[in-house]
Amino acid sequence: MKLLSSREFNRDVSQAKRAAQAEPVLITDRGQPTHVLMSIADYRRLSGEGDSVLELLAMPEAVALEAADASAEGAWDHRENLG
Repeated sequence: MKLLSSREFNRDVSQAKRAAQAEPVLITDRGQPTHVLMSIADYRRLSGEGDSVLELLAMPEAVALEAADASAEGAWDHRENLG
C-alpha cells in the first residue's frame, strides 16, 4: 500500500489517483492514517456492490450483440404452425 502525507496528496492529486488505480493509497495527517484512496472497482469489490444495469449498458467497452440470422440452421421460428 502506498503512503502519502496530506501535503503530498494536496500537492499532486493526479499522482494519487494514478497510484490508486494500482493499489490503495493511505493518506496520513501528521503521521496518522486518516483516509484511503482506491479505485471504484476495488471499492465495489470490497463493499459487495455490483454494477447496475445502466452502468453496464453505458460502458464504452461493452460488446454489441449481433442479431441472429433468421436463416441460420437451428434458428428459432417464432411463428405458429397454423396448418
